[in-house]
Amino acid sequence: MSDFLNLLLQHTITMMAIVDPLGVSAIMLSLLPQSTTKEQMNVIALKATMSIVVAFVVVLLTGNFLLNLFGIEIDSLKTMGGIILLLTAIKMVQGSLEDKQQSDEERQEAIANDAFAVIPLGIPITFGPGIFATIIILRGQSHDMLSLSALILAYVIVALSVYLAFKNSIYIRQYLGITGQKIVTRLMGLIVGAIAVQFIVGGVSVLAKHYM
Repeated sequence: MSDFLNLLLQHTITMMAIVDPLGVSAIMLSLLPQSTTKEQMNVIALKATMSIVVAFVVVLLTGNFLLNLFGIEIDSLKTMGGIILLLTAIKMVQGSLEDKQQSDEERQEAIANDAFAVIPLGIPITFGPGIFATIIILRGQSHDMLSLSALILAYVIVALSVYLAFKNSIYIRQYLGITGQKIVTRLMGLIVGAIAVQFIVGGVSVLAKHYM
């Protein structure tokens, strides 16, 4: 039981830092017009959350198949995934992910278009290449039902956090303010950067022993 809880906590913290629900909710608010109603926000939150859940299931089921199909070793993916995460972390720390400007017409079109909740909000803003690579890596390291169950439950917690953050994004902005959300994103960027370095070092060390 303790092993399950340790894995659950580890996976939850890892994926929560990468997804960064509070930071993504700030990006969502910047993409939507100020006239967006609470009901519209609820619909967007639900559709975006469902899109990242479906994406998770697809990656979870096909991740190992794709690795075997292309003959990719898990440590090679860890190294490349670590590089992607490191680039994402740098953007988070620098605030580059927040620099997305839209015209009023684009914002109105976004809220009127149901697909906005799926693309780009769900994919790739929330479910981007960083979490994609991380899920495949963690899936490759899950060799029994206990570890796999911990991974699935951890992502359910993350998805629920995304839904709550999106649904209550207006209140979060009022409570934290734009500056507070940016600070949270930068702190999460530091954690993601540390995770990225661990992925890179772990992958490179194993590959070096294998090929040298």
